[in-house]
Amino acid sequence: MVPTKKSYRERHKELDAGTYKPSDFLEECLESIYELEKDIGAFVATDEEGARKAAEASNKRWRTGNILSLVDGMPLCVKDIMETASMPTEQGSNLFVGWSGGRDCAAVSALKEAGAIIYAKAVTTEFAAQPARGTRNPWDLSRTPGGSSSGTAASVAAGMLPGGLGTQGLGSTLRPASFCGVFAFKPSFGGINRGGSFDTISQSSSSTMAATLEETWEIARAITARVGGDPGFLGVTGPMEAPDAQLPIRVALLKTEGWGRTEEDAKLALENTRVKLEAAGVKVIDSQSSDTINELERHLMGLVELSGGLNNWDFRWPLNTYARDMDREKLSAEARDRLKQAEAMTHGDYQALLKQRWDLRLFYASLKNEFDVCVTLSAPGPAPVGLKWTGDAVYAVPSSVLGTPSFSLPILKSNGLPLGLQVMGFSDQDENAFAAARGILNVLL
Repeated sequence: MVPTKKSYRERHKELDAGTYKPSDFLEECLESIYELEKDIGAFVATDEEGARKAAEASNKRWRTGNILSLVDGMPLCVKDIMETASMPTEQGSNLFVGWSGGRDCAAVSALKEAGAIIYAKAVTTEFAAQPARGTRNPWDLSRTPGGSSSGTAASVAAGMLPGGLGTQGLGSTLRPASFCGVFAFKPSFGGINRGGSFDTISQSSSSTMAATLEETWEIARAITARVGGDPGFLGVTGPMEAPDAQLPIRVALLKTEGWGRTEEDAKLALENTRVKLEAAGVKVIDSQSSDTINELERHLMGLVELSGGLNNWDFRWPLNTYARDMDREKLSAEARDRLKQAEAMTHGDYQALLKQRWDLRLFYASLKNEFDVCVTLSAPGPAPVGLKWTGDAVYAVPSSVLGTPSFSLPILKSNGLPLGLQVMGFSDQDENAFAAARGILNVLL
C-alpha cells in the first residue's frame, strides 16, 4: 500500500471558518483506523469515548474563537512507555499487561491542557528496547516499522492519526520515522519533560512524529509551554508556531561508520542532496574537504556499542527487581540478557563510558562555529523485511549520544520505500535546528 498521511494543521483555515470541526477530523481518523489497524497493529489501547468527548469540547472552542493551542482538537497517540490515566501503560511487557498508575505523564497532561485529544497508546518494544511487538510497516506489511516507537510511526504513516509521541535513547524515533516515511523531531536531551515516562535511561528524549514538519514542532511546544523540559533543563523553547525556514550557510555532510553497510541508492540519494544544497548556495563540507569533519567522523565511531553499555547499566534497575521481585519468566530473553550484561559491569565501567560520552559532547559543542547543522541519512536503507528486528540504528544514534536535536525528513527513497534525511543541530538550539531543517526541506521538495 502507499499510505496517505493526515495533517491537522492543514485544516486550520476550515476550522477557523467554521466549515469543519475537530470532531469531523476525528471521525475521518477513526474511519481509517477501522480499515487499517487490524493489519498494522499500531495500538495496544484506545479511548474512543474519551476522544469523542474531547473533540466535542474542542468544537466549541474553535466555534467561539477560544482555542487553547495550535493542537487543540488534534487526535494523537502516545507511546506505551508513557503513563495515561484513561488507558493502561504496559511498556510492551508481559509483566505489565493491564497495569495503570491512574495518572497522566507530564507530556500527556500538558497536551490535554492544550486541548489535544489523546486517542491511543501506541505499541512499543519491550521497555522501549527489544524485542519488537508485532506492528507492521504500512508501506509493506512484511517489513518492520522500526522501533522502539513502532506504533506511533506506523499510525502516522498510515494516516490513522496526524501525530503522536515517541522516545529515543538509541534510534527509537529517527529510525522508525525513516522506515515509515513520517516527519520526526528528537529534541535536545531534556527537551521534553519525561515525568511519568518509564523511558528514563540517561540519553533518552521524548519526541514527536507527525504528518508535517511543522506539526512536530507545534506538538512539542504545546507540551513544553506547560511543563517544560526535564527538571533542571531548559526544554524546547521558541515560538508556539513552527519557526520560519532559514537555509543554513554551512552544512556538514556526515557518512558515519554506517556508510559501508548503506544501500547504494541511499548513498546516491545523499549525494544528490548535496548537489541540490550546493546549487541553492549552501556550502557543504565533508571528511574529504575538511580536517574538522574528518575528525568528527572519527569521533562518531563505535557509538552503538557505547550506547549499548550505557543503556545496559541504566537498565540494571529496574530489570534486577523485575527479575527478583516479580515474574522473571515474563521478561523476554533479550531483557534477561541485558540484565546479565549490566550485572557484569562495575560502576567504574559505567563511569568510563560516561566520560567518553561527555568528551564527545564537549568536542561536538566546540564545532558550533564550523557549521550550522549536520546532514546525513536517518537509516542505511529501507525498512528490513521481517518483524523481529527493528533495524540498524547506526545513523540515528549520534544525536542520542551527543544529546542534540535532530529531525528526520521523509523525502528520500531507497528501493522504492521511504528513507529519511536527517538534520542534526547543536544542544539547546532546537529552534535554530528546526529553521535549518525547514529551509533544507524547502530546497529539496
